[in-house]
Amino acid sequence: MILRQAKRLIIFVIGSTVLLIGIALLVLPGPAFVIIPIGLAILATEFAWARRLLRSLKSAAERGVEKLNLRTLFGAGKK
Repeated sequence: MILRQAKRLIIFVIGSTVLLIGIALLVLPGPAFVIIPIGLAILATEFAWARRLLRSLKSAAERGVEKLNLRTLFGAGKK
């Protein structure tokens, strides 16, 4: 039980740190749109709210790709 709580705490600290760095990179130079999903993915290993948020983010990105017709731009074609 204590080991499980320690693991959750470590994942929370690391995931939150990566997520906060990603959020800071929205206004600083850097790859915010890569770092934020990485932080959410780390958090999603232990927390359901992060899994839901990551799923929503992925869906929004997929809708954006379709709306902007980026699949054909990168040669992936439609699925």
